[in-house]
Amino acid sequence: MLAARLFSEVAVRLGVPAVIGELLAGLVLGPSLLGLVSPDQTMKLLAEIGIILLLFEVGMDTDVFRLAKTGAKPIIVALVGFVLPFGAGFAVSRYLFGMPSLASLLIGGTLTATSIGITVRVLSDLRRRSSDEAQIVIGAAVLDDILGVIALAFLYQFAVLGQITAGSIGQVSLYIVLFMLLAPLAAKLMAEVIDHFDKRSASPGLLLTMVLSLILLSSYLAHVVGAPEIMGGFAAGIAMGQRFRVSIAQRLRVPFTPALNRLLSASPELAQRLESQMRPLIHAFTPMFFVMVGVSLNLRAVDWGSPLVWQLSLALAAVAVAGKWAAGFCIRESRLRQSVIGLSMIPRGEVGLIFAQLGYSNGILNGELYAALLIVIALTTVLPPFVLKWFYRRWGGRPELAPGAAEQNS
Repeated sequence: MLAARLFSEVAVRLGVPAVIGELLAGLVLGPSLLGLVSPDQTMKLLAEIGIILLLFEVGMDTDVFRLAKTGAKPIIVALVGFVLPFGAGFAVSRYLFGMPSLASLLIGGTLTATSIGITVRVLSDLRRRSSDEAQIVIGAAVLDDILGVIALAFLYQFAVLGQITAGSIGQVSLYIVLFMLLAPLAAKLMAEVIDHFDKRSASPGLLLTMVLSLILLSSYLAHVVGAPEIMGGFAAGIAMGQRFRVSIAQRLRVPFTPALNRLLSASPELAQRLESQMRPLIHAFTPMFFVMVGVSLNLRAVDWGSPLVWQLSLALAAVAVAGKWAAGFCIRESRLRQSVIGLSMIPRGEVGLIFAQLGYSNGILNGELYAALLIVIALTTVLPPFVLKWFYRRWGGRPELAPGAAEQNS
């Protein structure tokens, strides 16, 4: 925690996004350099809590109706950003380098990943998390995570069982969709119960305890249905946010009572109290996640003298960047905003590491392939924050990035 704070402080003073300092702290402390910290279970748990809390904060700040107004744009960005890197990564590995089919599939799957945690943190560091392009990126990154889980289940079954059951993949997909639809509504009802008891509590700390329990419960339920745990934190954040309003009577045209509609309406006072109590906890735990990403990147495992490692990593890095960047240009927006959306989808981070480690631990990837993927993950995680900052510094004040500019330009 101290290293994350020190490195992020230095990074900000040098004009670099804070998240780069936290990633660098992990690289310095981890096996890549000093070897003082290893990715053990305790650190993984703290990092997981950190990313869940970060996604809770993102959910609280997300205006779901504004997100809904973006229409099919996040879906298009997510689908194109999934299909292009997967297909190109498979083709490069299989036909250009002659890798086995299963290894090529896993490499393609690794390139589909988008680390929503890193993406959101970069946009926060640049103070653009509430921008229109950020809303599209958040929606696309959430969908990308869901697609990634389905792809991981697909590849895991193929690798371990040697066969793929369409029923099990379909079941996981259905559970995830139902969870994301129902979880915010259930969490909203629980939020009203929490608000009721907190106003009548005789001792301090009840709100923080109950909300933290709700977040972790939601994350556990997400895990049970096969969704990423961070989706549970995101759903709980949406439910607790000040902007979240649900009018069942209007949407379903069912004559519910006014009392139920009041129960499902937003509670600005609760959201304000919650922000003041939760933000310090989020800021304390979130850096642990980014340090963990750095610690997990063991660059000593890379055979720096192998020509195959360099050739494959450079080819895959080009595919990884081009595939995600191209996704931003598949929607109707200004050119600059399209570039920002595409760049924001590039960081692989911990999601890419999960794919790579699955392949390495199951013997699908050999040392050279694993090393090449580590280089790709490191490059795609570290470089986009710098490019995004340059984009916003160079063009952030221009009218092309203003809301509605795309329609005017079209």
